Amino acid sequence: MQRERKRRPVREPGRTPAQALVFAALGDETRLTLIARLARGQSESIAHLTRGSRLTRQAVTKHLRVLQRAGLVRSVRAGRESHFELDPRPLKEMEEYLSFVSREWDKSLERLKAFVEK
Repeated sequence: MQRERKRRPVREPGRTPAQALVFAALGDETRLTLIARLARGQSESIAHLTRGSRLTRQAVTKHLRVLQRAGLVRSVRAGRESHFELDPRPLKEMEEYLSFVSREWDKSLERLKAFVEK
């Protein structure tokens, strides 16, 4: 039985595996919904983020922790409550990374086209 070779991800020089955390965090519908709500620009409490959904506060808290570990949200203490706000920097970094990967694919396709047309 052959062993599968692990493929190394295409990375722009200087990039870290932190990108994987961002992709994983954004790979969940509930977390995407939380990001969209926080993208309005206001900090929100867990109680406010829970309002209008079927999720418990504990479930929202769990999802917010994942988003925090990925650097997508940060919490700010306001009295007895924590308020969460979006940190757009990781999203901008991912946009740059995806643009880099897209340019690399375009270059590869151009090389393939040139090879095929010879």
